[in-house]
Amino acid sequence: MNFLYPSFLFGLLAVSVPIAIHLFNFRRTRRVFFTNVALLRTVQTETKSFRRLKHWLILACRCLFLVCLVLAFAQPFIPSKNKLGVSRQGVTSLYVDNSFSMQNERNTKRYLDIATSRLDELLTLFRNATSLQLLTNDFSAAEQQAGSTESIRDRVTSIRFAHTPRTLETVYRRQRNLLASLNPGGRNQLFWFSDFQKSTAGDLSRLKIDTTDRLFIVPLDAQATKNVYVDSVWLSTPFIREMQNNSLNVRLNNAGQENVKNLPVRLYLDDTQTSTASATLPPGGSATISLNFNVTSKGYHRGRIVFEDYPITFDNQYFFVIEASPAVRVLHLVGQQNGSRDYVQAVYSNDSLFVRQSFNVQNFDVGQLKGTDLVVLEEVAEVTGTLRTELERFVRQGGSLAIIPPKNPNMISYAPFLSALGIGNVQSLASASSEPSPLPVTEPDRRNPFFRDVFQQSYQSELLNMPTAAPVWRWSAGERLLSLRDGSPLLTQSKVGGSTGQMGNVYLLASPLESAYGNLAEHALFVPVMYKMAALSVQAQRTAYAFDENLVSIPVSNPSERAVYKLKHDKLEIIPVQRIVGNQLLFEMPKSNELAAGQEVEAGYYELQDGQGKTQRLLAFNHGNEESTMDFYSADELRKAFANQPNVEVFDSIQDGDFVQVLEQENLGKSLWKYFLLAALAFMLIEIGLVRFMKS
Repeated sequence: MNFLYPSFLFGLLAVSVPIAIHLFNFRRTRRVFFTNVALLRTVQTETKSFRRLKHWLILACRCLFLVCLVLAFAQPFIPSKNKLGVSRQGVTSLYVDNSFSMQNERNTKRYLDIATSRLDELLTLFRNATSLQLLTNDFSAAEQQAGSTESIRDRVTSIRFAHTPRTLETVYRRQRNLLASLNPGGRNQLFWFSDFQKSTAGDLSRLKIDTTDRLFIVPLDAQATKNVYVDSVWLSTPFIREMQNNSLNVRLNNAGQENVKNLPVRLYLDDTQTSTASATLPPGGSATISLNFNVTSKGYHRGRIVFEDYPITFDNQYFFVIEASPAVRVLHLVGQQNGSRDYVQAVYSNDSLFVRQSFNVQNFDVGQLKGTDLVVLEEVAEVTGTLRTELERFVRQGGSLAIIPPKNPNMISYAPFLSALGIGNVQSLASASSEPSPLPVTEPDRRNPFFRDVFQQSYQSELLNMPTAAPVWRWSAGERLLSLRDGSPLLTQSKVGGSTGQMGNVYLLASPLESAYGNLAEHALFVPVMYKMAALSVQAQRTAYAFDENLVSIPVSNPSERAVYKLKHDKLEIIPVQRIVGNQLLFEMPKSNELAAGQEVEAGYYELQDGQGKTQRLLAFNHGNEESTMDFYSADELRKAFANQPNVEVFDSIQDGDFVQVLEQENLGKSLWKYFLLAALAFMLIEIGLVRFMKS
């Protein structure tokens, strides 16, 4: 038998007090006179013997009462056979997973409520401890210090769901930091209460527990249940127009093992229900639905996808933002005026969607490239110096460049310029002595995404009257959009990658637009081709972002390197870590432990404001969908993962009613203080009975 608090054994010296009282009875005797002396002697003999027995019994009861009381305070226990059992005198760190997946229910009771109730029971084993730590996914400053049992119990009642999931490796590193500072060489113990979701737990093979620590893993025996969440939302077209029918695509995933039939999905725009659809998802499958809508005004519109799916409710709403009729900015750079008709101006001046600016290449300010989507370089004899450098940078930052060649392109200038953009083997076909000979253009591949929605459905199989064109150069790179009858390219599209991760487009035309080189510019096909170039130059709208993205890239107009952007959501204002790369703002969303006290990032709409407080863009942020996957580690899987670490113990289930008792018997030994306390009370009652009922 061992004692948890052996210092209390010094209290056994108190047994000497009743013994001293018994041995040195200072009470004075009184003389009593009786008439019959013989009778008195008989009574005295019987009373003295009986009184001696009574006093010895009372003395024994008093001594045993004090001994049992002292032993109860010393808390004796029979040690467990497990040599790695819990040390009540070490530091105890308690981790409770309060991620959104703990909303799952068992018998109408949420997993988080089950975990906190079991934790409250566990605290009874450490009732007098002063070195306890309570850790949650919040990673707050208050969790980085030890406290008493009562302070920890008070904090348990205030645990709420947190949007930031933590890997087990991160949790252990956080706990170990505190243990190393409070009790670096002692026996410490850690408890993990979690559903152990596979998508957020991390790589368990890399998790190594220090041999001086004892880890108790308490799984909630979570079962996979049905849960539908939004995987992504995107527009069917690069941009939308007001007062026209538009389509929004929503991809839904079923993370559970149950079939979901006819799930109603509602679309809200500016807090008004706009469209509905139903989705049927197989177990572990997905489905894509289309929701039609129209908007009546330009600018940003706040959207939501809403559906009802219990018991997991944190991902039943998805926020997104769409911008109606964003202006497509076209910059037209021309060479020396040749008196020909300006076909490019004729195309882009008929629609208010396009904002066109035209400059002679000799009088061009390269600063105009920052706010441009498409640059049309028409009949420029050579591309050198600053113009070449800035155009290359413009394309590598995600811009689109359309090159319409002059009659006699300077190959010494164009060859290295096009080669830098991934277009090689450019050969000149122009000759000053020969007249151009236009060739017929072959029909385009109508299955090519570039020509989608260009041809009416009723004319998909009919032959087209194609234009003619006379090439002035030939090359062998890029995706062919239009070709000549002799097999040479007329129009190609090349993708160019850049440092921002976005792909730029280079459209290269083989012939000038003058009538002597064919009638392409006057043909009906020319307008949709130029429209497509401009439309595809606009980056497809990013409707929403996730908080768990490491780096968020936002296009901004006319950015300043010294500008400081902030995000505003209701009363919350955040200045994230940020930098400007070209016309892209790159920033990192802060984690919950990086925010000030009382601040919390919530899913919804955030205004991106510049240093003057002007709103540049409206953004929608949602929580990641890692926790939406309902797949959990079982107790057997956890044992297998920690099989080579004997200082890790995995319980079968937290659902067991005698969880705390099993933990105490297997790891703390059998506690005996209750029995000694009951024995002390029993001896006190016996003493009272002896004094009251045992009379001479």
